[in-house]
Amino acid sequence: MAGCQSPSSDPQVQAKEHEFGCMAGTVGGAIVGGLVGSTIGAGTGNVLAVGAGIGAGGYIGNRLTCSS
Repeated sequence: MAGCQSPSSDPQVQAKEHEFGCMAGTVGGAIVGGLVGSTIGAGTGNVLAVGAGIGAGGYIGNRLTCSS
């Protein structure tokens, strides 16, 4: 049902919605990046790949959802 609602014209509501979307994109990207990174390497290499995946995924998710 939430998808059927019309966008709010209240600037404070719009700012909160944008902030939530921005945080969700950043966290979602970090999670996906960490999962992808976990499939790479073994041992220390795996830990580094997970860390890099979290960083890169978080950055990409942030740039995609927080650009406006």
